[in-house]
Amino acid sequence: MANLSLRRNAPFEVVTLGEMIPDAEEMALVNPNAKFPLDPLEWQEKWLNELDDASFYLVDEAGRDVGFFALRVGIGPEVRHLTYAFVAPAARGGAGGQLAALVIDAARQLEALVVTLKCETENGPAMNAYLSAGFEVLSERGGMATMRLDLG
Repeated sequence: MANLSLRRNAPFEVVTLGEMIPDAEEMALVNPNAKFPLDPLEWQEKWLNELDDASFYLVDEAGRDVGFFALRVGIGPEVRHLTYAFVAPAARGGAGGQLAALVIDAARQLEALVVTLKCETENGPAMNAYLSAGFEVLSERGGMATMRLDLG
């Protein structure tokens, strides 16, 4: 497994994300309501349209973009909500722990005190990665777990 690092995304740049998503099934994992192939204008208008949204690309040791996530302002500016987390299929296999750690680092850079997220309960690797990073399950409903991590 490669060491991953973060690259802060320019506001609304999702062309690179679209290039990583190989098919409609993978798009459904990122955003079940978005069109495939990814439409940058749709994402700018609907999905990453808040000025305070901060998005990041995961970069492998060779400098290739292999993942993406966004941190949206939650309830109050001190809370960030993880959304649109994606790791390219070729980079999976142990990357979840690194993704969780990089999400926490990014949230701290944004001066967040709390990170929240939703994760499919059937996505064992993702659930394990978040739990191992210290997230706690607040509730489970409709196959989704709502999770939280205090950064203080």
